[in-house]
Amino acid sequence: MPDDRWVTGDAYEAYMGRWSRRIAREFVEWLRPEPAGNWLEFGCGTGALTSAIFELCAPASVIACDPSEFFVKHARKSLSDPRLSFVTAGADALPTRDSGFDGIVSGLVLNFLSEPERTMTAICARLRPGGTVAAYVWDYSEGMEFLRLFWEEAVAQNSSAAALDERQRFQLCHAPALESLFRTAGLEQVETHSLRCETDFANFEDYWTPFLRGTGPAPSYVASLDPGTRELLRERLQRRLPTESGGRILLEARAWAVRGLATFSRS
Repeated sequence: MPDDRWVTGDAYEAYMGRWSRRIAREFVEWLRPEPAGNWLEFGCGTGALTSAIFELCAPASVIACDPSEFFVKHARKSLSDPRLSFVTAGADALPTRDSGFDGIVSGLVLNFLSEPERTMTAICARLRPGGTVAAYVWDYSEGMEFLRLFWEEAVAQNSSAAALDERQRFQLCHAPALESLFRTAGLEQVETHSLRCETDFANFEDYWTPFLRGTGPAPSYVASLDPGTRELLRERLQRRLPTESGGRILLEARAWAVRGLATFSRS
């Protein structure tokens, strides 16, 4: 498994978090949960989805967990509410609630799980009957234009980079795969939905600089390059990217969302 380093919250925000926050709002608006619910969010990262839940859902309580202590610390600094608890925990040690959670959600995490089926089993065991599981992932295969262009140039420069390309690595970035995962877990009324946002870069440096901060698959790859190779990749990308007047670079991003209902009794 490639070493996808998740180093600091600030680096993640510059690289992906600014787009994650946009897509999180789209997800919650599609989900339209009942107010006053008790939520579990796993893989909360720097708090993009957590913030959207509090802005749009009026929850009774939220437990947000992530295996990265760095990300949890960052999220705590950016969001404080008496109804919210942040916990450092991974998919193998998800928090519980005596009467079960009304909703369990995850943003941009499922692709990074080594055993997604096992995680879904653990999630369903923590739901109340009638509760909802919902998640979303970036469409790495077709919908992440700024990453597609990056990897196309990286692979053209060095064919061994293909093994690290998210388009090749992640199989849960398609709607049918997400639907199958949820149905296999025993969830019903499963449906999927596409979420879209623009990734708007002020100029090339706004696009390139986040790749230098070592957090995430593509930045981890850039960090592994010697300075000369890194500069050549930079030049390739600068020639490749579509640039509007004033240097602006406007690209598209898409995520797939999925949700399902627990009609079974908790064991």
